[in-house]
Amino acid sequence: MPAKKQPLSFGRRSTTQEPAQKGTEATYSGIGGSRGITIGECYTFVKEESKHEVRELTDKNIIDEIERFLAALDRSEHELKKIELITIRKLGKSYSNLFQAQIMMLHDPILIDTITNRIRSERKGAHLVIAEEFDHYLQNFKNSDSLIFQDRADDLLDIKNRIIRNLNIRKLHSWIPEGVIVSSDNLSPADIILLSRSNVKGFVTDSGGKTSHICLICKSLNIPIVVGLGNLSEKVSTGTPMIIDGGTGTVITYPQEKTVARYTRKKEQAKKTEDNTSLTAELPATTKCGVRINFYANIDFKEEVHAITAAGGEGVGLFRSENLFTEGTKVPRESEQYDYYREMAEAIAPMPLDIRLFDIGGDKLIYSPVKEPNPNLGWRGVRILIDLPEILEAQLRAVIRANIHGNIDILIPMIISVDEIRHVRTIINKNYAELSTETDSQVRKPRVGAMIEVPAAVELIDEISKCVDFISIGTNDLTQYTLAVDRNNVIIQDLFEKFHPAIIRQLHRVISVARKNHCRTMICGDMGSDQLALPFLLGCGLRKFSVVVSDIPKLKSLVSRYSLYETEALAEECISLDTSAAVKACLEKFQAAH
Repeated sequence: MPAKKQPLSFGRRSTTQEPAQKGTEATYSGIGGSRGITIGECYTFVKEESKHEVRELTDKNIIDEIERFLAALDRSEHELKKIELITIRKLGKSYSNLFQAQIMMLHDPILIDTITNRIRSERKGAHLVIAEEFDHYLQNFKNSDSLIFQDRADDLLDIKNRIIRNLNIRKLHSWIPEGVIVSSDNLSPADIILLSRSNVKGFVTDSGGKTSHICLICKSLNIPIVVGLGNLSEKVSTGTPMIIDGGTGTVITYPQEKTVARYTRKKEQAKKTEDNTSLTAELPATTKCGVRINFYANIDFKEEVHAITAAGGEGVGLFRSENLFTEGTKVPRESEQYDYYREMAEAIAPMPLDIRLFDIGGDKLIYSPVKEPNPNLGWRGVRILIDLPEILEAQLRAVIRANIHGNIDILIPMIISVDEIRHVRTIINKNYAELSTETDSQVRKPRVGAMIEVPAAVELIDEISKCVDFISIGTNDLTQYTLAVDRNNVIIQDLFEKFHPAIIRQLHRVISVARKNHCRTMICGDMGSDQLALPFLLGCGLRKFSVVVSDIPKLKSLVSRYSLYETEALAEECISLDTSAAVKACLEKFQAAH
């Protein structure tokens, strides 16, 4: 039976119709965005580029051009509403919010006025003005120090291209065969939703990051995806045999028979492991000696909440609230935040929800009239919140109002002094007192936690852990600031070493001191998901982990292999070592023995 084809209205068929000639096996490394192994044939998906005449407009043309722009907004909205309905059918209402946000941007009066005024004053075609306006924001997103903002760039690019394409009334169509691995330079959430109707086996893209919307959607659809592959789309063509491993971020083209056999076995073993861990996921995680260990989830969007319980998670250990900014540059209103936080808190109650206050920075688009020479060491985190009290107060009021179940706590980012903590506490107390008398519903004061992510906080851990209700260790930034290595700088990426003796000793010190002060301690950085680091962290005294949802079942199953007296001896040995290689060798030896 011939492959069923689905019509799509946003691209064109690959120009390569025949299967590519057999080539030499080649391996490419990207970023695993959604776990899973798939073996099949590539289909190169190329976005259609609209062609527009470049000319200076006459008075009559200006009116026509503005009308053409407004009509393009209407057609774009119509498309997005159709995609939203498909999304609701496939995934429920949660992810449809992504397209609601894009629709809201199409109605943004500032955006509309800016573009229409520029068409009128500069006598430029709508496609040029739209491109220039969106490219300004896209460049800021791509240059951002925040991986979250970098990952949102593809979403903005989709809106830009959709509007420009819809300046032409002619509808574009495409067909894609079923059961292929789709390769493209970039894909939007809309692309993923529409292409998934053809039973796509997997996706590979040149751009994108682990926290991008397309990765989150693929996780929900259980479709493997590898992103950030550079220019792979230029090296493959329709029909290229391919293996993708969404767990490791590996893509193999023209795999040899023995490679196919190896990945087939790996896929079968992963299925068995997944079946076994899913059976124990909902059971409490307990060490061999009977000590209870808790696992929570790091999330970026409320759409991820539904997956936490199924994975065996016990709540949200880190919600990155700055994602509420990423559909535009405006500060989210208190009412918008309240609705968002309350929906999440009610969805997981009585389990905890730890909301990190806006971790926005000098190059993250918001309140950044001047590009900072070194934004990593600049105006970011709690520094902005203190300098802009209207943002801080609105967020704290929204959190307090949403905390009707008493399960919301807050985390303060980038703490370097106890004065910062006291400042935030003062504002919480003031707003709590006001809201207690203003609102009919009972509100509860959130507990206050501090992010430990700079060496100054490590030095002050005794004072900080007495000043807060809990701490959460952000190992990614802590490693960056301790080693003076930008974690996004590929030139010195090899120096970003989480098992560096300085990092190992800092973690041991922070956890030990906080426990001595009876301060709840959690880790929320990537190190918490590292299976090699797990016994070391247990040996330091850590009992609470906040990790990527998909990592929870495996980590819970590993905990039962270890006795604390063994892990404590391991931790003591590790902090005595003087090189990263020695630390890793020690951890690998321990892992092999268990």
